[in-house]
Amino acid sequence: MFNKICIIGCGLIGSSILRAVNEKKLASLIGVYDKSSKVTDYLKKNFSIETSNNILDVVKDSNLVIIASPLSSYKEILLSIQSHLKEDVILTDTGSAKKEVNKIISHLNLKNVHWIASHPIAGTEYSGPEAGFASLFNNRWCILSADKKVNKEKINELEKFWSSLGSKVKFMSFEDHDYILSLTSHLPHAVAYSIVKTAINNEDKFKDDVIQYSAGGLRDFTRIAASDPLMWKDIFIDNSDNILKVLDNYSKNLEEIKTAIKNKDSKKLLEIFSSTKKVRKEIIEAGQDTDKPGFGRN
Repeated sequence: MFNKICIIGCGLIGSSILRAVNEKKLASLIGVYDKSSKVTDYLKKNFSIETSNNILDVVKDSNLVIIASPLSSYKEILLSIQSHLKEDVILTDTGSAKKEVNKIISHLNLKNVHWIASHPIAGTEYSGPEAGFASLFNNRWCILSADKKVNKEKINELEKFWSSLGSKVKFMSFEDHDYILSLTSHLPHAVAYSIVKTAINNEDKFKDDVIQYSAGGLRDFTRIAASDPLMWKDIFIDNSDNILKVLDNYSKNLEEIKTAIKNKDSKKLLEIFSSTKKVRKEIIEAGQDTDKPGFGRN
């Protein structure tokens, strides 16, 4: 599919792309750069790829460059590689926020480079190259965003790439992407961090009991809250406007529940709880989860 693919950053997502590209033979050559020597050593031992301590060596002659590093590293990376990108290259990423990244790209005014943002909506609570696996993207959505002036053939090439990795592809504007993800991903993470911090207080004499007897609800929140702290710190900063808006709405809804509890208003509580129950059914119908007991998890 591509003569050479370059992956910058090889944690969970980057290493999963690497494994999938290897398994499906989507490139003649794969170049990988990671600033961590431990990650590079792991990659050298486990894959037949091109690695280098110099990012320019792996970017050179690449037809597809994928930035799979934390959002806060993008600017430094782009400034380093901008003058060494091959003419007609597709430049993409895997980040969960797009507006700020797109600003950086626009200011660089890259010539003969096709910037098409990607967001594979896939992952686990684990991080690092050892956590990756080739099937991570199977039947998962990947959202693509690009300016209207971007070459349609290049967009089709990138769509085929993600489809080959097993993804279902959807197109969105940069603004729509960031708003929707603030609701579907960023808000749940903010809530999960808050809930776990509230439930697990280091000074609480019941801490051990809370952990020992945690019900399914708390367990699921701890899984979300165990996600890579660096990655989520960057997301919350880059998409802060949208996240603050949805957190304000969340606070209003939480206050409504608090008031109903305080007033022992059973009618209001039943109304709130009933209105949200149908969302679970709609998510299952959309194929985003299973209706098996325990969400199909062991």
